[in-house]
Amino acid sequence: MPSHQPGRRAVLATGVVAGLAAWPALSAAEAVAAPASSTKAAAAQRHRWRTAVIGGTGFVTGVLFHPRVRGLAYARTDIGGAYRWNSRTRAWVPLTDHLGWDDWNLLGVEAMAVDPHHPDRLYLALGTYSQSWSENGAVLRSEDRGATWSRTDLPVKLGANEDGRGAGERLVVDPADSDTLWLGTRHDGLWKSADRGATWARSAFAPEPVASGQGITLLVAAGRTLYAGWGDGGPALHRRRSDGTWEPVPGQPGGASARVPIRAAHDDATRTLYVTYADAPGPNGQSDGSVHALNTVTGAWKDVTPVRPGGTTSGGARDAFGYGGVAVDACRPGTLVVSTNNRWADIDTVFRSTDGGRTWRSLKEGAVLDVSETPYLRWGDSRPKFGWWIQTVAIDPFDSHHVVYGTGATLYGTRDLVHWAPEIRGLEESAVRQLVSPPEGTAHLISGLADIGHMYHDSLTASPSLGMATGPVFGTATGLATAALKPSYVVRTGWSDSRNGAWSEDGGRTWRPFTSQPEIAATAPGPIAAGADGRTLLWSFVHWDGSTHATHLSTDNGATWAEVSTFPRGATPVADPLDPQRFYAYDTVNGAVVRSVDGGRTFAPAATGLPSGDVQFRIAAAPGRSGHLWLSAKWNGLYRSTDGGRTFTKVASCWASYTLGFGRAAADGGYPAVFQVGAVDQTTAVLRSDDEGASWVRINDDAHQWGWIGETITGDPRIHGRVYLGTNGRGIQYADPV
Repeated sequence: MPSHQPGRRAVLATGVVAGLAAWPALSAAEAVAAPASSTKAAAAQRHRWRTAVIGGTGFVTGVLFHPRVRGLAYARTDIGGAYRWNSRTRAWVPLTDHLGWDDWNLLGVEAMAVDPHHPDRLYLALGTYSQSWSENGAVLRSEDRGATWSRTDLPVKLGANEDGRGAGERLVVDPADSDTLWLGTRHDGLWKSADRGATWARSAFAPEPVASGQGITLLVAAGRTLYAGWGDGGPALHRRRSDGTWEPVPGQPGGASARVPIRAAHDDATRTLYVTYADAPGPNGQSDGSVHALNTVTGAWKDVTPVRPGGTTSGGARDAFGYGGVAVDACRPGTLVVSTNNRWADIDTVFRSTDGGRTWRSLKEGAVLDVSETPYLRWGDSRPKFGWWIQTVAIDPFDSHHVVYGTGATLYGTRDLVHWAPEIRGLEESAVRQLVSPPEGTAHLISGLADIGHMYHDSLTASPSLGMATGPVFGTATGLATAALKPSYVVRTGWSDSRNGAWSEDGGRTWRPFTSQPEIAATAPGPIAAGADGRTLLWSFVHWDGSTHATHLSTDNGATWAEVSTFPRGATPVADPLDPQRFYAYDTVNGAVVRSVDGGRTFAPAATGLPSGDVQFRIAAAPGRSGHLWLSAKWNGLYRSTDGGRTFTKVASCWASYTLGFGRAAADGGYPAVFQVGAVDQTTAVLRSDDEGASWVRINDDAHQWGWIGETITGDPRIHGRVYLGTNGRGIQYADPV
């Protein structure tokens, strides 16, 4: 997969990581309660929180129109929660931002369901990972379209960011009883609720679950009959008998091309159930697939596959792909759309049929794509792609020409089947890796993101006009730094098919690649630091599997590199903001700080006896103060040094600190405002201190929590009180005091 396309979200169920992961590296220790002595809550200050606009950037795994209410629709994502469409503003409204630090695993939406007879009811099945280290899933239920929620914790795990996350829906309201819900799980069979999701019990369903399998991939109502897809071999489609038991559907297609049922949709007018199949659950790894139609009255099956995979592309490659989304037109019987998936050679498409699948037309060939609202979708080129990872497609039940489909980065929509544009406003799913707020220039923010590289935010209310940083284009960003005394000088690193590092002399608007790089950079591009005057670069190399390598130094913008043997492997280099000769690093293995006073050529031990054992312990240098270092050591607390790392003092005002940054001081000439994600009481929150950590105010609230937010945070050096926060699936959040 080209590195400039979304696809580096890790799939843990297979035991193999495809690239840099988009999950928080949490451990059991982070779930500890606050110390008994930490009982005083942080003061609170009201802030206005907004999302910096990029537009999508993540995998939209499901779209669901309500069948009886015009303009009511919902979307789900693999790591970024769920949304409701606001037809008046033509924007998506986030519904799960209230989920906090301890509930980070619930930001992945495995499935969603609406009640056709009660339009205000909405149900979400949440749970990002089904691994042993993750928490169990939960079901949220709402009586007001997601404005408020009731919650039931499940005794089983779900996997919204694992293989098969684009299948489904795995949750459905029983067509014969609005009080009854059904939930299909990956490893724990079928579950039933008889009280609108308040309580759940396992229901009999054969075959038996497979520990590492897909389990039930979909649940769909066809009239008053329920059908279930099974993804682990044997009969792929089952139906519920009138006596409440389940049976395999007779006569269903077999063979490799019909192994995993991905999605299904029922045409109520023609009594036909359409099912898409692939030889793997996707979104990656599919090479074969088909589409079949079941007459639910006669029981007759028909193969209605638009194009059989396995042919030859125009370029001579094998045309390998599976089938993903399927939707029927409620206004026109016999009209439906299906999508291909994992079709990299000839690019995925959406096929449309108006005669029940006898004939098909690909909508890609005549499509006119307009990505002016989200320029990054050009991927550093001049033409956007029609799509990839298309496992969801939907037709507006009130408008036959309004079709939408989700991709690995956006949601495309059309109103005439020809002109397509992202219908993604309000939906932001970036996993944010780095944030820098320059003290000068047009942009108040530069970001480094998983999957889509770096962005120069010339506006916070519109998608960056330059799109993804080019020269070269990166996939996942691994490093971003400015020179404190020369802020127009910026460097960045990340995953790429060519060079893995670049530098800029105009504040990050345009870039030039390093003309050389250490050999290890291609497979382990890590964080980078720029000396205060921009003349020295220190580049650390960390592979996604955790292996570390020697750090290298360059004094000529990446033309040549020299190994720094005394730098602790895997550590993040930090430049002093005033002295170009000083650099620092935190040795997480030994719980020690090392520092350099010769421009990064050699490092010597400084403070020792500090917390150790976690690669996410990190130090930050306060701007405008040489040698002022702050150490975030997670549940071990926050430490501070004012002598260049020789000694550290523990900050008594908080007991946990996960990530830390700085912003404009409250008064001219004062100490920079200190921002952190940390805890002074039982709640892990976004905090600010204007008195060098003596006291803290909470600046987020219970409605704005966004799950795991421990990766990156920074203040704005030009606006006191403004903070920029990186989330793991809800993009960049920023706030100003009210």
